[in-house]
Amino acid sequence: MTEKIDETDERIIEELKKDSRQSTADISRRTGIARMTVHERIKRLKEKGVIRKFSVGLDHAKLGRPTTAFILIAYEPGHKMPQRRLAEKISKLSGVYAVHIITGEWDILVKARAASIEEIGKLVVNKIRELEGAYKAFTLACFDTVTEEP
Repeated sequence: MTEKIDETDERIIEELKKDSRQSTADISRRTGIARMTVHERIKRLKEKGVIRKFSVGLDHAKLGRPTTAFILIAYEPGHKMPQRRLAEKISKLSGVYAVHIITGEWDILVKARAASIEEIGKLVVNKIRELEGAYKAFTLACFDTVTEEP
């Protein structure tokens, strides 16, 4: 069931997306919404599972991982390991930041980060392609990121 949120919730969420550590007083000042209302709305959004967690937006280049790539993986037809299990195994590999089960010609989409395209290549060749059920992989290097949520 989709949780219904209104314009007030949306304004609070937008502020939290900018900086999840800001106080309710700061959000109140920026939005013009009463501080207690902000507090109660955030509490309700957390209880309802709309807000799952508060996170940190990292500068991956400063952490030694300036290279981002997206890897499309085809699941081997008729393989005994379930596709979801393959996706879970991939999600545990170092350098993997997101794993999505998708539709179309490819079955799994992976977002990876590393120090270089060579390191991404090692992840694909030495780790992902060695997993049971990974039939083939196609890697797309990212030139630049225009927008991204943490």
